[in-house]
Amino acid sequence: MDLGESLEDEQKFVIYKYDDLFSESFPLMKEIRRLGKLTDVTLKVEDQTFSAHRIVLASTIPYFYAMFTNNMAESRIKEITMKEIEPSALESLINFSYSGQVRIDNQNVQSLMVGASFLQLLKVRNACADFLISRFHPHNVLGIRMFGNTMSCTHLIQAAEKYIDQNFTKVSQSDEFLALDFDELIDLIKRDELNVISEEVIFEACMKWVKYGEEKRASMFPQVLAQVRLPLLSPQFLADRVAREELIRSSHQCRDLLDEAKDFHLMPERRGLLQSFRTRQRGEFISGQIYAVGGLASNGESVSTVEIYDPHEKRWRMGEQMSMMRSRVGVAVMDGKLYAFGGFNGSERLSTVEVYDPRKNIWTQGSAMNCKRSAVGVAALNDCIYVCGGYDGVTSLNTVECYCPKTDIWKTVAPMVKYRSAGGVAAVNGYVYALGGHDGLSIFDSVERYDPLNDVWHKMKSMLNRRCRLGVAALNGKLYACGGYDGNSFLRSVEVYDPIKNCWALVTPMNCKRSRVALAANMGKLWAIGGYDGETNLSTVEVYDTETDEWSFVPSMCAHSGGVGAGVIRSEKSFLPKT
Repeated sequence: MDLGESLEDEQKFVIYKYDDLFSESFPLMKEIRRLGKLTDVTLKVEDQTFSAHRIVLASTIPYFYAMFTNNMAESRIKEITMKEIEPSALESLINFSYSGQVRIDNQNVQSLMVGASFLQLLKVRNACADFLISRFHPHNVLGIRMFGNTMSCTHLIQAAEKYIDQNFTKVSQSDEFLALDFDELIDLIKRDELNVISEEVIFEACMKWVKYGEEKRASMFPQVLAQVRLPLLSPQFLADRVAREELIRSSHQCRDLLDEAKDFHLMPERRGLLQSFRTRQRGEFISGQIYAVGGLASNGESVSTVEIYDPHEKRWRMGEQMSMMRSRVGVAVMDGKLYAFGGFNGSERLSTVEVYDPRKNIWTQGSAMNCKRSAVGVAALNDCIYVCGGYDGVTSLNTVECYCPKTDIWKTVAPMVKYRSAGGVAAVNGYVYALGGHDGLSIFDSVERYDPLNDVWHKMKSMLNRRCRLGVAALNGKLYACGGYDGNSFLRSVEVYDPIKNCWALVTPMNCKRSRVALAANMGKLWAIGGYDGETNLSTVEVYDTETDEWSFVPSMCAHSGGVGAGVIRSEKSFLPKT
């Protein structure tokens, strides 16, 4: 047949490709192996043998590729004895080499992961690790982490540690925790990332551990107690629980640690000398959900809306709204609950309080404050929430109320030196700090701090700038003040206070001017949320990285236009991979 060739035709060709060749061929190879045909190698493990084709093993399993192509003795002999792998795991992985599938279950996952690591089947090993991660539980995660260490599986180890960090309270109640050896316990309890409601959880876990094997472990207890951050415990707990423990009373080293904690509370002026890991709050680098509460709509009206930002998913979603509209609201988080204090509903200042429980996803009415307050500053410290200053509809306030959620009791404490409305309030190193604000006439750069032990406010070093409607938050033992209004300009500037050096310093300013800005600390960073730039209410959000000294934008709020209160609720949910 003459196709009429030409010069152009000579340069043309067709490649035929049969996409199903491999998917059809491997099942046929599997059938040939089942029939015992054409096999050229036998793998022996203990008293079991498995026949296979060298070419299939070499092309699918890196271990056998190296064995059969590098002129090793095993590349020529008919029967190869295997070690370091269980027979059932080897059988499953040989079958995998023909089918591309392997069954992973609770009974075989560990032996399969060991075998996959030995044969260098990294994807199977990772699938086993993911299976174990999906089975995390407070009563097995320590054992799984230990197994991950023996396998040098970073993926599994990191996932286990994240789960332990977020679920330490429940993990510490497991038999695996009591069975930890000394070094394993120390490595665990010294972690900054442990997400606990208070240091009491760590102390009680250590007491339970030492008493589980007191005869052998009592001598180790001083070293264990040295990892507990006793200065972070309340004075009441130190006196009523720690000081009465016989293991502590009978040890000179333990008594010294207790005295250090007492000095931290009794002599605040010496706290700068006591700075160590024991005075560092845990959990600052743990991820939490950021709640933007109340604030303003785009038309400037107060709202009851709540939005929640997930820093992992990098998106905002709508939360359960409050029962009342609240702008200029004070927000604090304690024991996993979020509190909204006072605010302005569009017609009057409020004394009412609402409490959000994320476990139930409901807001309930809390005990009301003694005074109506909007533009109020709020901070949680030890077992109390301090509500400072604000505006009652007539005048700026200097009064301070203290709420104890455990007793549901409000009490009035010493008033501030200044009458402060639209100031910033935060707690750090056992004190409550009140920054900036105004009294209706003047805008302040002044700072004062409250000593709860002596019920007194002291004047501190002033900020570098006058600011009202500023954002304030504590991070890494320092205070940050951002944005606000100085009487002439809306501010981008940000400054940080170091209590040890007793000095303020400017850091990189925000990208936007923001007054009425909410500032929250989360994941070791600062999140500036919303505000007002002098022309527009803002829905934008930016994040400050203390290591790089840089601000960057993250997704904007969906339903708010500034003026929100903000709080961070640490997640108590188990860390599980997405499925």
